[in-house]
Amino acid sequence: MPIIQIETQNTWRAMSPLIINQKDTSLLVWIPPGEFEMGDGKETSCPKHRVHLDGYYMGVYCVTNRQYKVFVDKTGHRPPDNSKWVAPEYADHPVVCVNWEDATAYCAWAGLQLPTEAQWEKSARGPSGFIYPWGNEWDQARCRNDKNKGDQTTCRVYDYPEGVSGCGTYNQSGSVWEWCQDWYESDYYKKSPRENPAGPSTGSDRVIRGGSWNIDFAGRYRAARRINDDPPYRSDNGGFRACLPPGQRQSGQVRQRKARG
Repeated sequence: MPIIQIETQNTWRAMSPLIINQKDTSLLVWIPPGEFEMGDGKETSCPKHRVHLDGYYMGVYCVTNRQYKVFVDKTGHRPPDNSKWVAPEYADHPVVCVNWEDATAYCAWAGLQLPTEAQWEKSARGPSGFIYPWGNEWDQARCRNDKNKGDQTTCRVYDYPEGVSGCGTYNQSGSVWEWCQDWYESDYYKKSPRENPAGPSTGSDRVIRGGSWNIDFAGRYRAARRINDDPPYRSDNGGFRACLPPGQRQSGQVRQRKARG
C-alpha cells in the first residue's frame, strides 16, 4: 500500500504520527483529543452538537481481504460469504460479507476495536468539519459509488486519494458501509453525553457509516449520515475499519511510523 500523503493545509495531518499494528499490519493515524461538531443538522437523527473525544488512533484504511484471510487462517473463524475474498486481485479490497460479530472478533484478535460512531465521524470530517471527507460539495469522482463503479463493486482501500479526509483516512465515503461499535438509536443525540459518547447501552441494530459502491444518492455519503443495520447481517457492501483507543498503545502491539509529507 502507498504511504499516506500529508497535505500541509490540514494541520492534524501535517503533525499526526502513524503507527502500524504489528498483529494485523493495520496502519493507524493519530486523531488528537478535543471538541468537534458532531452531526450536520440535515436530518432529525443527526442534529448538530458539540462533543469532546479523547485522542485515539484511527485506521487509515478499511480492513482488507488479505488481512482478514490471515485472521481466518490463524483462528478458524468463519470466512466471508463470497468467493472474491480469496482472489489475488481482490487482496487489497475491503473485506465484505462480514457482520458486526465478525468485525468485532477480528478487532479483538488484532488488539484493536471498532470505532464508536463519534470517533468514526470525527476522523471522516477532519479538522474543518466538512460535510464529506474532502469538502462541503459532493464530487462523485472522489469516492467509489454507483455512478463511477462501472462493472466493479468495491475498490482497493487506497484508491481515490483525492477523497482522503483531513485526518488522512481513505474511503470514509463510498466503497463500503462500515460497522461501528454503537447500538443505533435515532434520537440518541438528544441525550448523548458530551464526553466520549459510546452510544446507547442496548438496542437491536448497530450503527453503520459511510455509504457504499451501490448507492446513487449523494446525501448518503455525508460523514454525519447515520444508518442502522442488523448485527447478524452480512452484505456485499459492508465492511469495517479498526481503531486503537486511548491507553492501549502501551500494549506492545504497535510500532511508530513517521508520516511523510
